[in-house]
Amino acid sequence: MDWLYCDFHIHTRWSDGELSLQDVVELYGSTGFDVIAITDHVLDTASFQLPGPHCSVPPERFSEYLHELWEASRVAWERWNMLLIPGIELTNNTSKYHILALDVKEFISPDLPVEPLLREIRRQGAVSVACHPYVRNHSGEAPSEHLWNNHEEYATMFDAWEVANRDDLFNVVGLKKFNYIANSDFHEEKHLRSWKTLLRCRGNVEAVKEAIRTNAAVSLFLYRGGPLKGTGSVRVCR
Repeated sequence: MDWLYCDFHIHTRWSDGELSLQDVVELYGSTGFDVIAITDHVLDTASFQLPGPHCSVPPERFSEYLHELWEASRVAWERWNMLLIPGIELTNNTSKYHILALDVKEFISPDLPVEPLLREIRRQGAVSVACHPYVRNHSGEAPSEHLWNNHEEYATMFDAWEVANRDDLFNVVGLKKFNYIANSDFHEEKHLRSWKTLLRCRGNVEAVKEAIRTNAAVSLFLYRGGPLKGTGSVRVCR
């Protein structure tokens, strides 16, 4: 089994990312990543009703969003030998929690309270990740403060917590010894240079999800540019 280069928190023009889905696939594929997850925002109803622009996948277009991700997944594999996992960032700005659902199959409402929301993620066979769960160093914001304020209650309900997000390193997650991953929270090309995850597992979606859940062979690394080892090659683990 190889160590796989992974990023599980990526936004496109479907929500508030600057790049199209196709451009994101080309960027990560040409760099040499093995696994990515596209996780555009789905916004809670109260926030969506506030005046101003809303960068979110509309519920009525969620099926279209998934179909586009499935097609992009096929292209990513055929062109780059890269897995693309369909996901969403369930974004409840009213109650202050952001949760990734990786390998999602159906729409999930971010209006749900945390526990029912996590049960629905699990029912779909998806992976749940607590996003940027602590105060962000670069901005002082805490968009998921509800999760950390109640982290003892939620500790084992999540499959993993972000121990690093873009340039922020959340030592408190490591001190609690929670299952962890590291992600870019990608919105624009410069965000590629950020914290990422290494997983040692076979190169298929189910193995990747199980590796996140067990957290037995996981590491984080700070990507700073240049091609990753094995770019363009066929990896025997697949």
